[in-house]
Amino acid sequence: MTSTHLLPALALAALMGIAGCSDKMAGGAGGFSDADMIADAEPITALGDPNDPTSVAYLQNSIGDRVYFAVDQSTLTEEARLVLNGQADWLAGNDFNVIIEGHADEQGTREYNLALGARRASAVMDHLIAQGVAPTRLRTVSYGKERPAEACSEERCYTLNRRAVTTLWRAPGA
Repeated sequence: MTSTHLLPALALAALMGIAGCSDKMAGGAGGFSDADMIADAEPITALGDPNDPTSVAYLQNSIGDRVYFAVDQSTLTEEARLVLNGQADWLAGNDFNVIIEGHADEQGTREYNLALGARRASAVMDHLIAQGVAPTRLRTVSYGKERPAEACSEERCYTLNRRAVTTLWRAPGA
């Protein structure tokens, strides 16, 4: 394992131990740990043509790769459900695995935000499964407040940081 893969895996393992994550977070839907998948998987970096409905760029630009949440909430909004329905339809025609990243704003303790991020990621995963995405293709990870989209102590930043992001990965050897 390269050092670029080792650090995120160690950090995730430490975060999961601190947060006291549930079996769903620790084992994922397929029986192996999310830390193993994240450390061994290869992120999709070739975005492709945003006009090509099979490209990653199309998913990100036309459908959306993230949904947002209200303060201290992990309940999906109607807008979030529409984005996730589009993601599920896109995933039905494209062979990718998904890691759903749960995030929180900087308010609250580290432990609280890790748990909140986990609930947000689980809500997204549950919705995608309900829309027909195979559970074996999905994993979740919580970053809590550790990876802000915007770093400032203002409501506009908090709003952007209360999110779940659908990240595409190819399984090792795929």
